[in-house]
Amino acid sequence: MVVTTIYVTRHGFRVNWTLNSATGTYCANIPSPTNIPSDSPLAAYGVQQSHQLAIALAKIKNPQITQVYSSPFYRCLQTIQPFIDKLGGEMEVRGDNGLGEWYGLARFDHPSPAPPTVLRALFPTYSTAYTPSIIPSYHSPPTTTQPQASPPSHPYTPSIIPSTAGESLQQLHDRCAYALTRIISLADAETGSEATAILLVTHAASLIAIGRALTGVMPADMKVEDFRPFTCGISKFVRRSDGAGAALETMEHEVEKWQLGMPIPHVDWKGGKGVASGWDCVMNGDCSHLDGGEERGWHFSGDESFGDFATTVGAVGLEPSRDEDPTGSLVDDERKMRKGGRTYDEHGDGGSGSSKL
Repeated sequence: MVVTTIYVTRHGFRVNWTLNSATGTYCANIPSPTNIPSDSPLAAYGVQQSHQLAIALAKIKNPQITQVYSSPFYRCLQTIQPFIDKLGGEMEVRGDNGLGEWYGLARFDHPSPAPPTVLRALFPTYSTAYTPSIIPSYHSPPTTTQPQASPPSHPYTPSIIPSTAGESLQQLHDRCAYALTRIISLADAETGSEATAILLVTHAASLIAIGRALTGVMPADMKVEDFRPFTCGISKFVRRSDGAGAALETMEHEVEKWQLGMPIPHVDWKGGKGVASGWDCVMNGDCSHLDGGEERGWHFSGDESFGDFATTVGAVGLEPSRDEDPTGSLVDDERKMRKGGRTYDEHGDGGSGSSKL
């Protein structure tokens, strides 16, 4: 099988949570099925979006989607489940933290997604055999109230463990480039000879970094609005050189495999090269399949940072919300302030603000 097309989507509208950046404490207005406060489910509107997205994805042919790779956060897995159901529930979802959320540098630990066995109990098509390119250390064991599943038939071995203290903007792009190289190389190597497509399910900041790593175009100003991360939008990337040659090139230039204690291996993708022979973006955040059209657009406006890492001063107890601080900017013109920490919200059910997450 040779991957000639990659589709990328962002999760749908989700419910909100808050973060007290003075203490590093996350709190959820609505409990998460994984019992991780920041691992929020979709809001009712996001569920509607996910079903509309499923209809659009199911229509894709020549080549059709044969594999799905997703951020392991609940909102991404919930977003893609209607599409999996449309396929008869026979396609597994491969969770990969290389596609996961971007958290900025901090003095406290950011949350990690739930372990694979927990996600398998919540989503029966979640693969526990797949070895992701990048995963966090699960330093906090599941509580007894979390759903549990029987042990996987294959071991779940970490391939890279990023710091729970967050990432800089450059580290985010490097992480996505490495993850894409590993994902594409694996998909190319799997059996079969026909051209195929894969689907990536991710978050706003990661979607932008993915687009840049695939095309090889890193703008001098990272705040440039190049790739459009609307909720449940669809972006399409086509390989510049396809067929057996592309797969061979990927294998010949496979990057060093990460091992514990090393930084993320270098991937030479900038300067227009792109990962795995390079890709052209032929569809950028299309939302024609959604009743609400383009919603919750976002772009970078600086490094996301907290506490001593902050690039913009915010007084404890009256900090700017995610909509207004240096973590990024909304294309939407909603703005708000909340006391006691930053609010991470994407739907009116929890407030009027929104975020990249």
